[in-house]
Amino acid sequence: MSFSKWIGGALGWSFGGPIGAIIGLAIGSLIDSVANGSGEPLIGQGKWQRGGRTTYRTQPRQRPQTQSGDFEVSLLILASVIIKADGSQDKRELDFVRQQFLNMYGKERANHAFKLFKNISKQNVSVRPVCLQIRQMMDHASRLQLIHFLFGIAKADGMVTESEERQIYTMAGYLGINAKDYESIKAMFYNSSDNAYKILEINKSASVDDIKKAYRKMAKKYHPDKVVHLGKEHQEGAEEKFRQVQAAYEQLQKEHGF
Repeated sequence: MSFSKWIGGALGWSFGGPIGAIIGLAIGSLIDSVANGSGEPLIGQGKWQRGGRTTYRTQPRQRPQTQSGDFEVSLLILASVIIKADGSQDKRELDFVRQQFLNMYGKERANHAFKLFKNISKQNVSVRPVCLQIRQMMDHASRLQLIHFLFGIAKADGMVTESEERQIYTMAGYLGINAKDYESIKAMFYNSSDNAYKILEINKSASVDDIKKAYRKMAKKYHPDKVVHLGKEHQEGAEEKFRQVQAAYEQLQKEHGF
């Protein structure tokens, strides 16, 4: 194993906990590939480092507002786990990740992110410490957005496998996402008769007043303004969740005739 790769990992851990270690190791691999003439330097546009230190720290005094780069790094790491959850890296899932990066970040930044993503994918990521660090440092709305994106990756090949769902469920638990929020987001990627109820976090016995109240609550929870601090590149995913809530409500309006 090359010296620069392990130095990168050690520095990452020292300055940014488990996430810093993963990113440091991945960057070290990229540096090695550049030195060997097999790659290009990584000059990412995400805010992965500030003032020579990685975004995350293991014991913050208070939770800072999540920035676009913070979300980007978390997404790269967790997506690399989901891609391998069913034992193989499906090309459709990889293409989905690449396309999402292109949509969110533009060609240059997306290329940098995908290079880093591929190097992260070669690592054996320990999910629990990574998710606990994200939970400690990231606001709830942004963590919900992460879960939504991970389901999108899993569904890119046409279906969410049991192993992928189990992995996302585990991540959601470590991220501090409660069961109702998890089931709400999960329902956005499945077709069943009770999905509208699950999305609004109510049961089939809910009254019209309960449905209206639930809609107001979920529309507030999933409103795109909740993640405006992540930057416009992440607004599309937030808007998709919001549209799903609206569609669920409209479906129940028709079913209940109000």
